[in-house]
Amino acid sequence: MNRGRPTPADQGIGSDGFVERHGLHTDEQLAAVAEVVAQIRENDLRTVRVVLVDQHGLPRAKFLSADAAIAAMRNGSDFSGAIYSLDTSNGVFPPAFAEGGGFGIAEFSGFPDVVIVPDPRTFRVLPWADRTGWVLCDAYFSNGRPVPLDGRAIMREQLRRLEAAGYGYTAGLEVEYYIVRLVNERIGLDQTGAPPPPPAVDVFEQGYQFLSESRLDGVEETLRALRDGLTAVGVPPRSMEDEWGPGQMEFTVAPLTGLDSADAMILFRTAVKAICRRRGLLATFMCWPGLPNFFPSGWHLHESLTAVDGGQNVFASDTEMLSPVGRHFVAGLLEHAKPMTIFTTPTVNGYGRFRPYSFAPDRIGWGLENRGVMVRVQGGAGERGTHIENRLGEPAANPYLYMAANIAAGLDGISRGLEPPPPVTSDPYAEEAEPLPTSLAAAITELQSDTLFRRAFGDAFVDFYLMMKRAENARYEAAIAESPPPQGSVVSEWEMREYFEVY
Repeated sequence: MNRGRPTPADQGIGSDGFVERHGLHTDEQLAAVAEVVAQIRENDLRTVRVVLVDQHGLPRAKFLSADAAIAAMRNGSDFSGAIYSLDTSNGVFPPAFAEGGGFGIAEFSGFPDVVIVPDPRTFRVLPWADRTGWVLCDAYFSNGRPVPLDGRAIMREQLRRLEAAGYGYTAGLEVEYYIVRLVNERIGLDQTGAPPPPPAVDVFEQGYQFLSESRLDGVEETLRALRDGLTAVGVPPRSMEDEWGPGQMEFTVAPLTGLDSADAMILFRTAVKAICRRRGLLATFMCWPGLPNFFPSGWHLHESLTAVDGGQNVFASDTEMLSPVGRHFVAGLLEHAKPMTIFTTPTVNGYGRFRPYSFAPDRIGWGLENRGVMVRVQGGAGERGTHIENRLGEPAANPYLYMAANIAAGLDGISRGLEPPPPVTSDPYAEEAEPLPTSLAAAITELQSDTLFRRAFGDAFVDFYLMMKRAENARYEAAIAESPPPQGSVVSEWEMREYFEVY
């Protein structure tokens, strides 16, 4: 009898040897497992949070013991597949217990578990939680097949296609979000079974002024906590700014490569929300909270491609503002902008940004150092750091789908040798150009008729995503019909209930 510490095989976690049996870890990941085990032991961790990012870009988690987490590195861990049936209000949107989960995938019949496999490269020790680790996971069915609804797997496939074409992907984060003070909070469902309203909040900054040093100094303790916490988990902020609204911040993070860039966004949002929560604050990545004097927030995605052989930035040019490869990439983004919008701006709430003179795009176009266009080129002739900035995104976007959509669209532009129209050189809001979708309903229609993303992401995912977004939009329209917002109101109560806390 083993009277000592239980071995990983004794934990009853996952399926014995699942990772090796199905060849799910690369050599790099296999080497990283030993390092993770050493960190768990050296830090005397008691809990490891195994995290699966769902279709909304929201982290779902189980808390495992240290030994169970070590076992999961080898065996995987069971995780409820029911999360893929949940909308942003945690309601089940497909027909319950329908064959194929209601969305035509045989392995989802009957609300089964999936198997999540930790990616040891993403392991972190959380400084804000006592003796606790954190690791992102990939999702598989029990037969070893990747779950086709897993955004991380979708982005990985786009990166593989990009590498086959000779390129690597680099992305930097520029994220706006709000911090508010919690006044009170209701937890759980009310007597009707409806979700509670958002907690009562107060503004984080009692006044506000764009890029105000004194305002930033007034909240320095919170910014310091965020700075130190983000640095400790490997996502150090490169800059922290005061934005237009009260408590509205903008943080940037230095460029990262491949999947790490999307993983960083998940860790960034997780850290900011957790650190703020411990200070009696709520950080929300909802695009446009319906609170006085609040403005929309955006997520501007800075990106470029590098040569697989040599690593040089292939968007840079000695003589032009953007290289031929860069122009083809931009042309692909513009060509597929309308169906791509549902991945960059997945909520009802996010479409309020697309207005004239809002510093967000309202039509399809590009230009050099122009903050009103959809795709802004930063750098120019002779600049080694030349890259593009996609200004479509809202901060609630699923980072894997946002980046995967950019890669798929840009790669299509490269493979077809597409050329963009002339860049905007004056007022982008006065240009004659195709408008962007102005509602989630319009974005759904664009994806419905699109072929690129169906080819790139697969029929199963696109059909599933359309079903989910149709259900979300139908709930919104029903709520608005039943209780129209007051005249002049931009953000409905339904949007606040749906998105304010969950994002």
